[in-house]
Parts: sequence; structure tokens; C-alpha cells
Amino acid sequence: MQFIVMDLEWNNTYAKKTNGYINEIIEIGAVKLDEDLENTDTFSCIIRSQISRKLRGSVKQLTHLTNDDISSGFPFTKAFSMFRKWIGNGETVILTWGDGDIRVLLDNFKYLNGIKVIPFLDTYCDLQKCFQKYIKGNKGQQAGLLTAAEKLGIDPEMYIHHRALGDSMLTAEILRRIYHTGYVEPEFIKCDEEFYSRLLYKAKIIRNIDNPLVDKKRLNHVCEACGNQCSQTTKWKFHCQFFRANFYCPECDLNYTVGVRFKKLYDEVEFRKIVSVKEPEPTSEVKEETE
Repeated sequence: MQFIVMDLEWNNTYAKKTNGYINEIIEIGAVKLDEDLENTDTFSCIIRSQISRKLRGSVKQLTHLTNDDISSGFPFTKAFSMFRKWIGNGETVILTWGDGDIRVLLDNFKYLNGIKVIPFLDTYCDLQKCFQKYIKGNKGQQAGLLTAAEKLGIDPEMYIHHRALGDSMLTAEILRRIYHTGYVEPEFIKCDEEFYSRLLYKAKIIRNIDNPLVDKKRLNHVCEACGNQCSQTTKWKFHCQFFRANFYCPECDLNYTVGVRFKKLYDEVEFRKIVSVKEPEPTSEVKEETE
């Protein structure tokens, strides 16, 4: 078995064919690892833009790529044909940091090649998901690549940031650090019909508090100071993806603002909660003057 750690850079641009925006891939970088997780080869390729001739300013600033760079690269089909040949025919697991790159890659294959699968993808692993389980992190707060490196004692400055090869090399180092913890292999996924159904599913924020998918048990709040049940003092209102309400603890005389978010995923509902203590409103004192 071999491992391919892949990273993509892309440029968000308007696509006339679909009358909407698409993230067009402009660079691919990858590291090939053997079964002992030793580097055996690397792949790096700038991809010629076929949808837009100009990079967004933010993309230029992050990647230091230029419009001349993306006009002189390999066409998408040629670049990924080269990449597929580089991978070879052996048993391969492809890993990325988060599934964003895979989603973008699928969009590009559909738009530019008219196919609804990624030809070289057989077994896939989202390493960011593995890392979150490793650190027992909150699902709703995914760790970025640099944050993960720092938590593992890896110096991220040893790698070129926001370039596909540099980020893939950093991701490969993270893989080596956590592979034998037991959190990686269980996340290997066969890229079958269900895999693509999950990938294409658009997560939805639940906006109706009476939706049967809303777990009413989540709509309570326990005082963080004394552990007693708080009383709800306002109705739930939806704002910026969260239902928000105020709660009061008479034991501690504390007021809380609580926000809860329910997001419908492919086969589960993701829950996130945010809490802040409301500061008491200042009172103005009026002094009586005596003559």
C-alpha cells in the first residue's frame, strides 16, 4: 500500500457555462509515501486557467502566483492525466486536509471533463477529521493545518505555506505523527456511490426551532458556575445561523446569552453551542444636592 497526500490551490471565478461561481484549480502538489510512511516522491504542477485569465488579489497575495503563471501551466486534463500516471496502479490511499479539495476537484472534473467521479480516487481519507478525533476537538471548530502542526510540535515555517506542494508536505508530516494512534485507518473510505452521495450533499442550517430534527434536550442551559439548571428568560430567535436566547441562574445571579446551531448533514445533525455571560447593565446614581 502507498499513501498520496495531496493539496490543491484554486481561484474563485465566474463561470459563464453554469452562470455561477466555481473554484478553478490552479495548482496541485502531492507527496507519495510508502507503507512505512517514508517519502518516495513528490508531484507539483501549475494548471493553466481555462475559465478565468485573472487571479483574485487575495489568491495572488496568498500563493504568490501570477496571471502569467496560470496562463503557462498545463491544461487541467493533461495535468491530472500526468498525476494519475504518477500515482500508478498499486493500492493507494489519497489523503487531504479537510474534504474541501476533493469537493473542488469533483466540481472541476464535472465542469471541464463532464464526468461525475474522480478517476484516480479509490480509497480516501480526510486527515483533518482524524486529527479532530485525535485531539478530541469540537466538530464545529475544525483545526487549520498550521494550528494542527503547532499542536504536534511541528515547525510550520519549514514548509512553504499556501502552495500546494508545501502544504502537502506539511500534511504528510502530520500524518506520520498521528498515523499509529489508531485514529487514521478507521477513516479510510472506499469511494463508491455512497461516498459521492455524501460528498455532493449540501449541509443545511436548520432555521425552524420546531423542526423535528431539533433535539429539544439541547435547548436547556446549566449554569457554568454552580451546575444548576438555568431558567430561560427570552424566546429563541434565529440570527446568523444560531438560535439565541437568554438564561438566568438565580443561585449565582448570572445572566447568560446562549446560541445553539443545528446543521443537517448527510446522515446526522451537527450541534454547536456558544455561551457568553451577560454583563450587568450599568446604573447611574443621582446625587441629591442640599443647600
